[in-house]
Amino acid sequence: MPTKIHALPLQLVNQIAAGEVVERPASVIKELVENSLDAGATRIDIEVERGGVKLMRVRDDGCGISPEDLPLALARHATSKVASLDDLERVISMGFRGEALPSIASVSRLTILSREAGAEAGWRITPAAGGDSEAPAPAAHPVGTTVEVRDLFYNTPARRKFLRTEKTEFGHIETVVKRLALAWFSVAFRLTHNGRAVLELPVADRPERRHQRLAQVLGAATPEHLITVDHAAAGLQLSGWVARPTFSRSQADMQYFYVNGRMVRDKLVTHAIRQAYRDVLYHGRHPIYVLYLSLDPAAVDVNVHPTKHEVRFREGRMVHDFLFRALGRALAGERPGESLPVSDTAPEPPATRVAPRPTTPPRQHAMPLSVEERGARYQAAFHMQRPPSPGPVAAVAAEEGADVPPLGYALAQLHGIYILSQAADGLVLVDMHAAHERITYERLKAATAEQGIRSQPLLVPVTVAVSSQEADLAESAREVLASLGLEVDRMGAETLVVRAVPVLLQQADAERLLRDVLADLNTYGASERVREEIDGVLATMACHGSVRANRRLTLDEMNALLRDMERTERSGQCNHGRPTWVRLGMAELDQLFLRGR
Repeated sequence: MPTKIHALPLQLVNQIAAGEVVERPASVIKELVENSLDAGATRIDIEVERGGVKLMRVRDDGCGISPEDLPLALARHATSKVASLDDLERVISMGFRGEALPSIASVSRLTILSREAGAEAGWRITPAAGGDSEAPAPAAHPVGTTVEVRDLFYNTPARRKFLRTEKTEFGHIETVVKRLALAWFSVAFRLTHNGRAVLELPVADRPERRHQRLAQVLGAATPEHLITVDHAAAGLQLSGWVARPTFSRSQADMQYFYVNGRMVRDKLVTHAIRQAYRDVLYHGRHPIYVLYLSLDPAAVDVNVHPTKHEVRFREGRMVHDFLFRALGRALAGERPGESLPVSDTAPEPPATRVAPRPTTPPRQHAMPLSVEERGARYQAAFHMQRPPSPGPVAAVAAEEGADVPPLGYALAQLHGIYILSQAADGLVLVDMHAAHERITYERLKAATAEQGIRSQPLLVPVTVAVSSQEADLAESAREVLASLGLEVDRMGAETLVVRAVPVLLQQADAERLLRDVLADLNTYGASERVREEIDGVLATMACHGSVRANRRLTLDEMNALLRDMERTERSGQCNHGRPTWVRLGMAELDQLFLRGR
């Protein structure tokens, strides 16, 4: 028999709320540090003991809390950051719900010490059992606020059993601090665990200090492989850094995206970034990025999830297209230059190691395509005239580093696979097939983009059974589908007919293609499926039309390839994401032969 409806005790209400807000110690640190940031802190010290279960203490030098406001800070839905619905629709603060402190206090032993600027003394408050709070008492404290959280989940043992090891929980805390530190370069952070300093991040108010912070958070080698992004359009501003495709990860653990200063995980954003990397990233690899999107707060809803990890964009399709184009432009603008393309798994060979002499020369397997050996036909493949041979003058220039192109001048060919080139600061090795494949691919893409996507009517139209929602979407997006080369008619409440497909995809599965495009339009408001399929065909054509392994090239032909690489977008990777060239600087070569020791 149903029981009577009754009001829940305040303590139980807070503990239920804590189930949404306080998942683990890292959740507490996130909420407390965000409060410090909203208070205008320029320095935040975080002390942790036993992975946060025994103690978490966050101290800042922010504006502080008055003794009159301290009890309200522990009351549910009490906040200084939102006063009306208009404020909620334009949230610019990190926190705004007013749930964090009472939720944390309901599952731990919490103490707040705070002092406002200009006040003679600080004040202390400790919530009493049952959810009520004692009156604030005077306490010595500098300007700012300290929040101590002890014995997390002491009164909810079932929650405590779900915590992992001390090392794992602290790892989550460190990740949270790093994420916040990458969003707030104007704030100094210090993190200690069991009395040992783990992170010391001073204020990064200059470009070189920002790079130092990036190195501390992402790894010392990362900054030199980053491409700066700075693009604005339609009221959107994207800034930050993305890593070159050849400096990628085996997992998505170095991806930081911020919307108006707030770290978010959003499938629309992830999809747009992935699309920007689609034909330059090796299969199964993940890009590295630290990106900041700024837009009108009214154009994004941050009140979607209790932990504020997710957002909802008012114009999702516009945001997706903006991110895709901005990042695509940044990646395409990279030309062979000073950085050495590497990956995070590349081992560092010992300087004294000598490779054994192979019994048979290594060779790359050739595709089953005949290649004309005459130089004239090879030159025609590049659509350019033969440049003059480097000669003695160019060789001297290469040695002296004067007016030497980024990829230098060709010296020789190795095993019919690699080009050896002398650059201003060392030796460049080029995979000639991979490089020519990218050059050919980019030319085919440019030609296709110039002509547009042409349609090919199907001899037998394909009938596709869909849901009524998909049929409505196809009908409303008819012009979008037509721009992708798809002619689609609605024949009933749940029936579509595909009458034409792109010329280059006439052998493709029309039904699968339509379903994938509709799924993308429904989820992201845009679709790159057709472009991906077409690019796949072009990539195959480029692979078959590129110079093969064991093709002997003259110096003129090798230099023609090097100059083409320097002019071609994304030429640092082939169509499959593999690097097309590497550089060994003089310092690295000297180390291999122990010179200077």
